[in-house]
Amino acid sequence: MVHPQVKALRRRRSLKRAALVLVAVAFAALIMGLPSVAIFARAFSEGIGVYASGLLEPETLHAIKLTVITALIALPVNIAFGICAAWAVTRFRFPGRRVLITIIELPFSISPIVAGLCYLLVYGSTGLVGSYADQYGIQLMFNLTGIVLVSLFVTCPFVAREVIPLMEVAGRDQEEAALTLGANGWQTFFHVTLPNIRWALLYGAILANARVIGEFGAVSVVSGNIRGETMTLPLQVQLLYDDYNVTGAFAAATILTVIAVITLVLRSAIESRHPQAH
Repeated sequence: MVHPQVKALRRRRSLKRAALVLVAVAFAALIMGLPSVAIFARAFSEGIGVYASGLLEPETLHAIKLTVITALIALPVNIAFGICAAWAVTRFRFPGRRVLITIIELPFSISPIVAGLCYLLVYGSTGLVGSYADQYGIQLMFNLTGIVLVSLFVTCPFVAREVIPLMEVAGRDQEEAALTLGANGWQTFFHVTLPNIRWALLYGAILANARVIGEFGAVSVVSGNIRGETMTLPLQVQLLYDDYNVTGAFAAATILTVIAVITLVLRSAIESRHPQAH
């Protein structure tokens, strides 16, 4: 028989848990759920035909294409950089190792707009690097190159910060054993290291890809906001809204919302099946 005080304690804990869950659900619904639903409601408010025509506008299609191209360029570079940085940090001890880790995570502490301004000052036509490149007819800003550069800056920590902790925990025993048995460096990486970090690598890649597609601040500075040329999808949403094409803006925004939802689903799936990846 359960003591009355124990029953009372369990009842209070149940009430507290229910209250916390209710607060969390209400907060999520008000802050994230309702706005997300409102995007789709407004996008389809004038019918599927108007929604489809909004997505099929030439400038919107070009913005989608430019966003995809940027992601296809930035993501492989991010993966390669993340692996190299994680390998250097976890497998070697050298002066400035802590400084390197700090630099890798620097984009998290800098406003994307500030980062865009910095890139403009360095790689613009009057900048230190940009003025030199301009002599050879190479323009680094206000085109795809500039968009990719700032996208790499804001997303470079995602893969590295997911892989580094896992490689530190895994240690070097398996890799050293493979080398002892005659495997070369590439064989050790592909058959020992990569299988151990593949889920953390995928986790970081998903987050980096979502950030590339949704980046607004840094891209808005270096793209030049040229209609039909350097407008990525987030910039196109802002442009359409400023032009009072509200339905078109929300139609384009649904693509970003779907990508965000897919990112969250994939992230949750990886965390539930492979908690060690995060």
